[in-house]
Amino acid sequence: MPIERVQTSLVKLQKYNCTTTPLAVQTQLNFTTSLVNSLNKHLLTLFLSACFVQLTAQVNPTPASERIKVIDQRKLAEQKSMVKDIAFQSVGPSIMSGRVTDVDVNENDATEFYVAYATGGLWHTTNNGQSFIPVFDNADVIGIGDIAVNWKTRTIWVGTGEVNSSRSSYAGMGVYKSNDNGKNWEWLGLPASHHIGKIQLHPADNNTAWVAVLGHLYSSSKERGVYKTTDGGKTWKQTLFITEYTGVADIAINPLDPLEIYATAWYRTRSAWNFEESGKSSGIYKSNDGGETWKLITLDKSGFPAGDNTGRIGIAVYPKNPKIIYAVVDNQQPRPDTARKDTAVYRLNELLELNKEQFSKLDNRKLDTLLKRNRLTPRYNARLVKEMVASNTFKPSVFFDFLYVNTGFESTPVGCEVYRSDDAGTSWKKTNQKEISIYNTYGYYFGKIYVSPYNENKLYILGFYAQLSRDGGKTFKTIDKGNVHADHHALWINPKRDSHLINGNDGGLNITYDDGGSWFKANAPAVGQFYAITVDNAIPYNIYGGLQDNGTWMGSSKPVNNDYMSTRSESYVYELIGGGDGMQVQVDNRDNQTIYSGFQFGFYTRQNRQKKESKTIRPRHELGEMPLRFNWQTPILLSRHNQDILYFGSNRFSRSLSKGDSMQILSADLTNGRKEGNVPYGTITAIAESPLKFGLLYAGTDDGNIHLSMDGGYSWKNISQQLLKNHSKQVLPAGLWVSRIVASRYKEGRTYVTLNGYRNDHFLPYLFVSNDYGSTWKQLGRDLPFEPLNVVCEDPKSDSILYVGTDGGLYTSVDAGNSFMLWNRGLPKSIPVHDIAIQERENEIVLGTHGRSLYISSLDSVQLLVKNPDYHQKKQSEVSRLVAISSGDQNKLTREGIDIDCPPVKKSKTKNKLVKIN
Repeated sequence: MPIERVQTSLVKLQKYNCTTTPLAVQTQLNFTTSLVNSLNKHLLTLFLSACFVQLTAQVNPTPASERIKVIDQRKLAEQKSMVKDIAFQSVGPSIMSGRVTDVDVNENDATEFYVAYATGGLWHTTNNGQSFIPVFDNADVIGIGDIAVNWKTRTIWVGTGEVNSSRSSYAGMGVYKSNDNGKNWEWLGLPASHHIGKIQLHPADNNTAWVAVLGHLYSSSKERGVYKTTDGGKTWKQTLFITEYTGVADIAINPLDPLEIYATAWYRTRSAWNFEESGKSSGIYKSNDGGETWKLITLDKSGFPAGDNTGRIGIAVYPKNPKIIYAVVDNQQPRPDTARKDTAVYRLNELLELNKEQFSKLDNRKLDTLLKRNRLTPRYNARLVKEMVASNTFKPSVFFDFLYVNTGFESTPVGCEVYRSDDAGTSWKKTNQKEISIYNTYGYYFGKIYVSPYNENKLYILGFYAQLSRDGGKTFKTIDKGNVHADHHALWINPKRDSHLINGNDGGLNITYDDGGSWFKANAPAVGQFYAITVDNAIPYNIYGGLQDNGTWMGSSKPVNNDYMSTRSESYVYELIGGGDGMQVQVDNRDNQTIYSGFQFGFYTRQNRQKKESKTIRPRHELGEMPLRFNWQTPILLSRHNQDILYFGSNRFSRSLSKGDSMQILSADLTNGRKEGNVPYGTITAIAESPLKFGLLYAGTDDGNIHLSMDGGYSWKNISQQLLKNHSKQVLPAGLWVSRIVASRYKEGRTYVTLNGYRNDHFLPYLFVSNDYGSTWKQLGRDLPFEPLNVVCEDPKSDSILYVGTDGGLYTSVDAGNSFMLWNRGLPKSIPVHDIAIQERENEIVLGTHGRSLYISSLDSVQLLVKNPDYHQKKQSEVSRLVAISSGDQNKLTREGIDIDCPPVKKSKTKNKLVKIN
């Protein structure tokens, strides 16, 4: 068959009609896969290489038709696994919990409910949250946006992929349904939905439901809007589509007339360097025919905000009188500047776009105060700086350039506003009389409003704080208490007693019976979202890790009371050692007491727990330079050769020879430069040091650069853009986030790299190795499932063994990365593994998952596969029989996955006559 026909078939599959049944889609995909597999290897390599050529210029989103192949790929990786019998043990922690996205409660027995976590799965309790059972761990994707339960039929609907458009909001794969309390799940399709804001069930018809699809986070998509099913999810109809960047975040229904439905449209775009969280296509749509047709009701004269500053909207219908509707909106219009002017210094905007003459006329006293506040004196004073500007040493914009940063948290929008309609959405009036300061600068993270089931004037709104109004939204008061975490995303109000609330936030679940007068935690599940982890050499050793919005914690790997899940008031197994969003941690193994930890955007601290000492550590640019750019998860690294030496990555490489007491910026900008936006980009994301040679360093960036230094960081060479005369050799693909670099412990010139396309909605795995300091690269793990890679790790006893953590689990190789197998016993089926740490003395592996806290296992049995040929042969024979039987052919084993040869850097010499896959 001509290869052009196969590629055309794939293009058609990307646009398949969402009314097609999931079974039919899968059959169609299997047919296409068999066609591709029938081609000879030369043609297949040519075909996939042609697709990959496009990647060097632009990282394209992975179409749903390709992404859902991960289901079968994981099954094969599990079937062929020789380590499937080696179990992981959860070691918590649970006390800080993780981000809740929804709660659904049995109204007839409020001690029974389900709670959904952003990346922690779905949990069920029948004792008011004292204990929970996970019921979604075998699903193909664990991230959840919304759940809906028909308590009469015990039917659970799960919409995967959270609607909170954050830095770690994982894309889902559609809708799942269970008819037996979560014992078994049926996939209902909508694989291109990615992020689901709401599932609205028909109050009387169990087969009818509506789904609010926000759509892709980092790319345009037409699979957004409202989808409706009338046959229990067997088929879907897209009844509302607005634009390729405008999805639907929320749905509300008139319980007295299910034909009347409201949907909130939200325009937002996100890239690695910019987040646009509002747009003129945001608004409220209404249907009077059960969601078949829709009409925009927030027009210019409706009284509701419209235009470019309209952000995320939440909506609620008062059930006793459905003509009363409340909406909360994120108004991104800049807030009027009413702040008291500081006349002692110049404001930042006063220092922009000055020429030399204007700069020379600036007030010296104000400039000297500015210099003093920014710790630039006594080296500089106003007179000296003016002379340097006059002599062209500095630009007239020197102060603006020095001070200007944009991380997305500097703006001052109006933020949260509440509106009410008394005529079913025809007209609206703003209710709040004062500013509601619960959105800060990130209203995209919130957007929920609730009304009491029997009191039209009692409202609840969620943001950084949870707030209550008793006067129809005129005034609000915060109902958080000391043991309630900030950043609220879900609320259940007891329809029989509206002071009984169950609240979900970034710190788990809280329950109150007195409108927030007092709360208790229900945080038994270990659902922490770890970004990075490490271990020390204490006996027993400790585990350290930074978590999303839950600070940095440490705890013993073998606690005395062995109670990892405890939420008791006495001393807990884990100890909080830092706040904010916890990031990377390094421990000085000479004393196991000196800890380097920090929070977002590179704010780190060195602390000595024994001496109770601490010091802030952060490299700083000079006057005349642009501010350093720090990634959300700024990398740090202690040298294995001398642990007084600390490495620190911004957009430039910094080093301290004195434990961070002083920092020296050694490199120029190692990225491709700053991109205009409100998310720091063009930053170092990974640092590695050779354990074999002091001074051999690597730095990787978010825009795809990898640099090598052979002299301790003084000079650098870009090894990710090698120009090769021999085009048969592989080079690294361009534009992908460098998620990890590992300098080998076995060979000086060997380096492993993982590249990640998450921020392009690109889900293919990229693992490479170089044995010559990055001069040439070889792709490994061609059979890895279609999941972005976060981390690669060498085994401490064998260079044939590698471990890879992906957005869907842990994989290991015992043949130096040529093939991988799934290692997930004791883990949820599809949990993101963000980091791996190995405690060499105990020969144990520790997983830092983003959603289910920490897991530990022994490496003995994995290493036995390499040390003992007889054991390896026995395990291989067992899995070979299973794979052959499963494939229906006991004589032939198949291997699936990507088989991509990297293209030459000079794309103009590569001819691509195939149909382009976007």
